[in-house]
Amino acid sequence: MGELPAGELGNLRLADFRPRSQLRTHTTEAPVRPSFPAIDAHNHLGPTPFSDGWDRRSPAELATALDASNIEAIVDLDGGWGDVLSRELEHWAPLGDRVAVFAGLDYATWPERPDFGEVEAARLRSGATAGARGLKVWKLLGLRARDPAGRLVPVDDARLDPLWAAAGESRLPVTIHVADPIAFFEPLDATNERYEELLEHPDWHFWPARPRGRPEADGFPPFDEIIDGLEAVVARHPGTTFIGAHVGCAPEDLARVDRMLAAYPNWHVDIAARIAELGRQPYSARDLILRWPDRVLFGTDAPPDAAAWAVYARFLETRDESFPYDPDGGPGSQGRWQVHGLGLPDDVLRAVYADNARRLIFGRAPNGSA
Repeated sequence: MGELPAGELGNLRLADFRPRSQLRTHTTEAPVRPSFPAIDAHNHLGPTPFSDGWDRRSPAELATALDASNIEAIVDLDGGWGDVLSRELEHWAPLGDRVAVFAGLDYATWPERPDFGEVEAARLRSGATAGARGLKVWKLLGLRARDPAGRLVPVDDARLDPLWAAAGESRLPVTIHVADPIAFFEPLDATNERYEELLEHPDWHFWPARPRGRPEADGFPPFDEIIDGLEAVVARHPGTTFIGAHVGCAPEDLARVDRMLAAYPNWHVDIAARIAELGRQPYSARDLILRWPDRVLFGTDAPPDAAAWAVYARFLETRDESFPYDPDGGPGSQGRWQVHGLGLPDDVLRAVYADNARRLIFGRAPNGSA
């Protein structure tokens, strides 16, 4: 953009504002890939907008990308159900155990079937037989999915109990994403820390809020009500393994994440797409992972990309201060702040990078054996 002439500073557009930090901090030689073999336990490879076209690329191309970044295996959450699941499984079958495909839910049919929970349970059992390695639940549950009466289906709706039970019986982990960043549930005003992101994605703004505990009222349920429903499901189904996507769906409230990890042995979390949140509270984030090294999974929620994996490696492995969390080094898609590295010890890195996913998703021992 070049230097602004004197007197024209007021003409600088916010979109052009890319401040350079003047901190003279010590930085390491940042790793270009994870230092230990890693499993990306939260990714998208199917025909969805999240995969960035990887559904049209070959297994050989994916293997090359994984090898270049020391990624042992990857979890594809885009399996869906029925023929879509069959095609996804077939497409990645040449890579064997390097790709674990998760099944999904058909939320669009719930308004047509009062027994939607039973239907989804049966569909999941079929998916397990076909080769699905888990179930992905998306934030439509609790925010948009509706029943035959037109009512929003809460996360802890008892009609879904057969689904959670089927996952446990089939020994399939459930990666569940409900709610979204807390700021998405707040007014879009000058105090909202995700203002720019919500301007770009207005459909992510879950406002206005309806009164807590009033499902018949207009508006979206409050953030805490959704997380309370999630906790109720985890508590009610101790035989089912749950992986809370995006740091248990509550990365801004690590005290709550910690309480749930302490209360429910079947509860785990991944760090996908939330190093922006973890990295601005590095002491609390590091303490949490050190307390629960066997319950935290590595994941990115970014299409397979060496630059993204490198940023995660820098965040987990180094004690670098104040660096960008976006691979392009820009001002940050989730908020205008920098992050700080956690500098985790090697034994914890091995667990987070791969051991936990090997055990929970791939059914293998930490050394990779069956």
